[in-house]
Amino acid sequence: MMTRRQLVGSAGAMGAAALAGTSTVASAQGSPGMAAAPAGADLTPDEALELLREGNRAFLAGEQTSVLTSAQRRLDLARGQQPFAAYVTCSDSRVPPELLFGRGLGELFIIRNAGNTVDTVALGSIEYAVAVLNVPLVVVMGHESCGAVDAASKVVTENATFPGSIGPMVEPIIPAVLSVRDKEGDFLENSVRANVSRVVNQLRNQTDPIMMNPQAEGRLKVVGAYYSLETGGVDFFDLP
Repeated sequence: MMTRRQLVGSAGAMGAAALAGTSTVASAQGSPGMAAAPAGADLTPDEALELLREGNRAFLAGEQTSVLTSAQRRLDLARGQQPFAAYVTCSDSRVPPELLFGRGLGELFIIRNAGNTVDTVALGSIEYAVAVLNVPLVVVMGHESCGAVDAASKVVTENATFPGSIGPMVEPIIPAVLSVRDKEGDFLENSVRANVSRVVNQLRNQTDPIMMNPQAEGRLKVVGAYYSLETGGVDFFDLP
């Protein structure tokens, strides 16, 4: 079994190898006006976040909607990837991060499941993105009318039960729902935002040094976000 020191060292070596093998990725071009983002290792957390903000503004304006899929881009990415953000969001078919931010192949390392929760598999994926791929930013995004959060709210308010693995799946969301049960405003939206904040807090304060150290050193930020299905806008609301 590898020690933590060995794992981190191996991660660094893998990241260096990826960088060495993908020197042309950041300069690849797709559709006109759609330059690939710089490698994540070359960006600060705030610069990575601004790329997402700019992309969502373009999405709202109906611009930059095509993705980077040129043949050269695919060839460059076959040598390795250098995404600039890890994105944790819901499996909902209406919430595709690449489209919401006008990004293309190789730019976002995406972890999706119903309710944007973080279990062992999701956490390991995020840690891989941070330790091996050197992403400077992790975003946790919930969205309007989330079915998983709505199911968790019904467990709280109606003592509802669900078949199969749906019930256990929404269990981690229940504490977030309980925390806003008496809060003014839209109960479901409050619950979605509270669930995002719960996961953000988990990634900021309850994880391995693989995540904690780069945050303490300013090389990594974990932020929360809320997506409006009606407007298409993303509100980055839980910032460090």
